[in-house]
Amino acid sequence: MNAPSPLILASASPRRKECLSMLGLTFTVEPADVSEEILPKENPEEYVKRLACEKALKVAQIRPETVVIGGDTVVLLDNDILGKPDSPEDAEDMLLRLSGRTHTVASGLAIVLPSGEVRSGVATTEVVFRSFKREVARAYVDTEEPFDKAGAYGIQGLGAVLISEIRGDYYTVVGLPIYLLINLLEECGLEYWFGSIHEAGL
Repeated sequence: MNAPSPLILASASPRRKECLSMLGLTFTVEPADVSEEILPKENPEEYVKRLACEKALKVAQIRPETVVIGGDTVVLLDNDILGKPDSPEDAEDMLLRLSGRTHTVASGLAIVLPSGEVRSGVATTEVVFRSFKREVARAYVDTEEPFDKAGAYGIQGLGAVLISEIRGDYYTVVGLPIYLLINLLEECGLEYWFGSIHEAGL
């Protein structure tokens, strides 16, 4: 038996798409355009969880017969949320702020079922950057890899050379914490069976 309902990823992130594909799942991608403005007094974990829910719910309103997965990821340093860089200069400055320091990556996930039920959660992982000079940051920015990524780097790409250690789940940093996804599916009464999703007990 395949997934009880069609599966949709409500995200334009190629990294999340790659993670779901790695799991062997059949799904379609339907990005949701939502405001990424931070609400007053909203902490980073609340922020990524809310955005993940808003993305999934927006697509679920259009495709109510499906199981929708939404996600969002931010980089946290000195209580600041580092989103996607606005320019090469912004990317370079972000990377130099991260150089030689430990920061936190928070990834929110949300699942919306055809019944309208919503399950969501947040995973966090600490990432340690090695120290590097401005010339290294500039050379990395010149590859154009940083521009669509929170914190201006990708752990699964060339940005891996900037990292000396991670403390936690690698896939949280990529943008789709797999262990959290499996837990949320189970909360929804669904089970992942190495390439497909089934209703629990079947």
